[in-house]
Amino acid sequence: MKLPESHHKLQQEQEMVRAVPADRSNGYEAVSGEFMARRTGSSVGVATVRQWATTLPPGAAVLDLGCGHGVPISQALFDAGLAVYGIDASPGMIAAFRRRFGNAPAECNAVEDSRLFARPFDGVIAWALMFLLAPGVQASLIHKVSAALNPGGGFLFASPRQICEWSDNLTGQKSVSLGSEAYRQVLEAEGLVLVDCLSFSDSTNAVRRLGVRPTKRATGFDVGPDVLHQLAP
Repeated sequence: MKLPESHHKLQQEQEMVRAVPADRSNGYEAVSGEFMARRTGSSVGVATVRQWATTLPPGAAVLDLGCGHGVPISQALFDAGLAVYGIDASPGMIAAFRRRFGNAPAECNAVEDSRLFARPFDGVIAWALMFLLAPGVQASLIHKVSAALNPGGGFLFASPRQICEWSDNLTGQKSVSLGSEAYRQVLEAEGLVLVDCLSFSDSTNAVRRLGVRPTKRATGFDVGPDVLHQLAP
């Protein structure tokens, strides 16, 4: 039996959709040029990262999740004398990272799919990344981070203290914060102790030390939705 032309057309369209690889960068590959141009001129987060880096051993191995093109966060880690590994799902941005940092290990992959170089780290940072992921993926990533951390290792991430959702100002995709209490529960379930709480203002980074414990530790960076564009402009 001869199928109608409309059926063949529908079949061709479905095959074309299947042939297009899914965007694993949460929309950031499409806006990578604009993101890199804006972020290169921004120092937001640098003071916080530098302070956090002082809690790590000299020459510590640090994994930068969602590293982008490496400016300014990875650059601050390199400047602190740390051995930096980068993972980002945007091919354009990871290529720029490799051009800038030469032999630094870098992987183009979604953090939820990556094996995180299948090695342990003294520190892991996820600057302005967590809230781009779905809630279940955030929890899964925290599990992977805990498994990758050496005893006494540190994890630094940024997300609003309150439970909230908003649209990313570059990609338009949904961002989600689980809220501080949910993050604390997920972290503790994975053997991580929330030891620091950092707050953001337009001009300063205020640090409140809660005490370092001899275990894997996490540092939460509280940022309100009204200033999120400054974290990832």
